[in-house]
Amino acid sequence: MSKRTMLREFLSRLPDFVYDYIEIAYTGESINTQIGYSIDIKTFFEYLKRFKFRDIENTEDFTPKHMEQVTLRDLTSFMAYLQEYETESVSPTGKTVRRIRKNSAFGINRKLSGIRGLFSYLYKNDLISQNVTEKLDFKKLHQKIKKPLTSQETVRLLDVIYNGEKYYTGRDLTEYERRKQRDIALFTAYLGTGCRVSELINIDVDDICFDTSSFVVTRKGGDQQEIFMPVQVENEMFSYWQHRREMENLKDPKAFFINRQGKRMSAQGVEKVLKKYCMTVGIEHPDKTRPHALRRTFACNMIADGVDIKMVAELMGHKNIDVTHRYYAQYASKRRKEIMRGFDVTKDRDEK
Repeated sequence: MSKRTMLREFLSRLPDFVYDYIEIAYTGESINTQIGYSIDIKTFFEYLKRFKFRDIENTEDFTPKHMEQVTLRDLTSFMAYLQEYETESVSPTGKTVRRIRKNSAFGINRKLSGIRGLFSYLYKNDLISQNVTEKLDFKKLHQKIKKPLTSQETVRLLDVIYNGEKYYTGRDLTEYERRKQRDIALFTAYLGTGCRVSELINIDVDDICFDTSSFVVTRKGGDQQEIFMPVQVENEMFSYWQHRREMENLKDPKAFFINRQGKRMSAQGVEKVLKKYCMTVGIEHPDKTRPHALRRTFACNMIADGVDIKMVAELMGHKNIDVTHRYYAQYASKRRKEIMRGFDVTKDRDEK
């Protein structure tokens, strides 16, 4: 069953207005995002069914009139509930399975974001008279610093990607050689453009134009943006494109980056390959073995090279520049270290 079919079947068990909301509000978003928000909304309805609307038997029986009756107190109680709650499901064998679910502040806010979006959709379409979620304060998040790759780590990572023959033997070597050209193009493009993993894996062959040294990606929210390739990225993408044209029996001929089955690469596949390369050269910190670390590294390198932060935001596809400021904070941390390491405590500063 495809994820699209799975989503439609899942939404069929929710009210019609939820189906309309997901279809309209998240057009252009990944199918995983749509499934995630659908699950969050279902959790909310199950909470309301249990604690507020006990006469409702099924979640699909909710109507906008029920949403009209939701109060701020209901929402704050739901926030407390989300910290730890029990779910119940039936296994394929008919056995009842109970699980304890826990959410961090980030997880709670994500669920509330989908619910606030639903209420906003209902209000804007005159299905409810007010949007009570506007009064709701989200959980305060404490920003965790996630560091980019250092220059030395970047060099080591690129060395194993370009020269895996020095690192692998046997079956690992055979597998590396089979995907070498693809991985060089993929991870060079990652480090050289700062695109999201979803944007890179969704590139089609027709999205790339070597005459203009660019390719088109679909950003979050569905907007398209032309990405101009650095010379090194263009060279590696072109080499892989020539290699890819010789492949036979492709199951997804439109996709640019192909996995071993001839299908479009998945985000999980990219992460798995990257993690193996990182572990090979001793990069073990979990924040640095995920694809987003390469995007983070691109942003910090741009800022270190003196590129204006507004331009960095545009290159990264950030609609909110505050997101880009997080990368600036990481770069500033490096500068603080340089300043403090060079500070001379014993220096004579008395005026003469």
